[in-house]
Amino acid sequence: MQSQWIRLGPKALRWLLPLGLTLLAAGLFTTTRHLDAYNRSPYPLPPIPRFAARFAANNVLPNEASRWIDQARVPVESTLLRGETVADVLGKLGLQGGELRDATNVLAQKVNLRSLKAGNHYSAFFNPDSKLASFEMTLDGSGRIEMVRRGEHWQSDWQPFRRSVEMRSVQGTLAGSLEDSIRTAGGPPALAYRLADVFQWDLDFTKDLQPGDTFQVLYEEVQLDGRFRDVGTIQAAAYDNKGRLHEAYRYGDSGVFYDGEGRPMKKMFLRSPLRYSPRITSVFSLHRFHPVLKEYRPHYGVDYGAPVGTPVQVTANGVVSFAGWDRGGGNVVKVQHPGGFLTCYLHLSRFASGVHPGARVRQGDTIAFTGATGLASGPHLDYRVKLRDGWIDPLSLKGVRDEPIPTTRLASFRSWRDQLRSGLRDGKVAHGLHTQLAVGDAAPQQPARSGVAR
Repeated sequence: MQSQWIRLGPKALRWLLPLGLTLLAAGLFTTTRHLDAYNRSPYPLPPIPRFAARFAANNVLPNEASRWIDQARVPVESTLLRGETVADVLGKLGLQGGELRDATNVLAQKVNLRSLKAGNHYSAFFNPDSKLASFEMTLDGSGRIEMVRRGEHWQSDWQPFRRSVEMRSVQGTLAGSLEDSIRTAGGPPALAYRLADVFQWDLDFTKDLQPGDTFQVLYEEVQLDGRFRDVGTIQAAAYDNKGRLHEAYRYGDSGVFYDGEGRPMKKMFLRSPLRYSPRITSVFSLHRFHPVLKEYRPHYGVDYGAPVGTPVQVTANGVVSFAGWDRGGGNVVKVQHPGGFLTCYLHLSRFASGVHPGARVRQGDTIAFTGATGLASGPHLDYRVKLRDGWIDPLSLKGVRDEPIPTTRLASFRSWRDQLRSGLRDGKVAHGLHTQLAVGDAAPQQPARSGVAR
């Protein structure tokens, strides 16, 4: 037995010695790593003392500052949430019971609480005793309401925004999208959609625009308290499309646009059923490879690529003859027009309210929304036009103009056109056109005591 232990001793020593040294090294590393980091730091930090109750607030701040801090109000800013009422907001700010009712009634005397919308910004100020001192809310596009605590009562004040209209002129060259080009020229991007409305009978903004085209627009800018609010009415516009000049001048009380010769811009058919679509994905063809059926067959329409839910507008006045499911066309709307014309809108996701067989629609009305129903490889609108018994290319459709300006009024129109044309050409608003309109200040009417943000 003794000889066996003698034989095992050296082996056990060879295993235990490295293990012991490893454990010793690990222990030394653990105990010295914090000390090593401290010694290597160029800015060794002293130990932080534990907080003690003896460090009171009046010992930390100077007495001179303390009295000002005691009088300071603490602001809280937020926005009205969807479905939230003013009473909900004031309740979160600490008002309860009769005090909450009094504050809500005071606000209702100045504004219609039912007109409040989600996103309206408000600010609340508190006294050092945590009681609400004042409350301010901005009604988008209207004005600002302020409520201040006066002892045991509340006092409110309505400050309406001052609305004014300024004439603006913008000129530019198309490089990229129309919105970006207008922004580069110094105008608001939303002006692109207004411009598309003006030229919707002569220009298809999905396919006709080309890099290098030039545009000139004379328009109204709506301001609130001197700041930009919205794009107003376009008074004149010119668009040079590949060397062909399109002009539009607003004339008369009805706000109708005429070209440079006094002919109305409006025609029987719009150039496109989408106000502003990014692209045409397929054109009218008698021999097209169908992306779903994988075979060649006629394509009697024009496909407009657009996200699901894009509004579809009827291109002419008429009566809805069909609205429902039509096999490979999916959800389809068909509209009958004067002169034997029929327009069809295919692959829709849903129909607009009130669209059914027999419903009368006017040019530009939204009748449905784009989708990918039926035999469709992706979301788009298939727009088709039929004249009596045959399909025709919608892009070659020529519109019939409305009645031109009477001869007796042409001289007046030409004088007005020349003033607008000068403003477009020079980039300056003519003296007689430069107006600034102030709208009378008035608080929203029909006050209500409660309302839900929409």
